Amino acid sequence: MSELDQLMAVMEAAFDPHWREAWTRQQVENSLAMPHTYAILLDAEGEPIVGTNIAAGFILAKRAPGEEEMLLIGVRPELRGRGLGRKLIETFARLALDGGAESIFLEMRANNPAETLYRDCGFEPVGRRIDYYRTADGTRLDAITFARKL
Repeated sequence: MSELDQLMAVMEAAFDPHWREAWTRQQVENSLAMPHTYAILLDAEGEPIVGTNIAAGFILAKRAPGEEEMLLIGVRPELRGRGLGRKLIETFARLALDGGAESIFLEMRANNPAETLYRDCGFEPVGRRIDYYRTADGTRLDAITFARKL
C-alpha cells in the first residue's frame, strides 16, 4: 500500500464528515507534489511505517523559511488515547527543528477537542479567523491559529 493510500485510509477513518475537515485524495496528492510539503506516518506503536506496517496516524506538513505548518493530523479512532497524536507532533517538531525551523504552526476549528493535546504539546493561540469554517449543517466556527517556538 502506498504512503498516499495509507494516509487516505487513516483520514477516512479519523475525520467525521460533519466537520468537513478531511481532504480529498486529489488535494493531498497535489499538496505532496509541492516541493516543501511532506507526510509523517506512524504505526500503532508510534514507529515510522516500514514494510507492511499499517499507518495508525499521520501529519501532513509544509515547510517555509524558518517555520513549518501542520496542515492536517489524524489518528485512527480505535487507537486514540495511546499517545500517537503526541508522538506525531513531537516527530513533526523534531523534523522541523532539524530542518532549521524556529517555530511551528497549526490551525484548528474553535471547538476541536484536540486543543488540549496541542496546548499540552506547547502550542499557544496566536490568532483567530471569525466564522472561517462551516460544518455540514451550515454552522460557522472560528479558526484558531496556534504557534510553538522550537
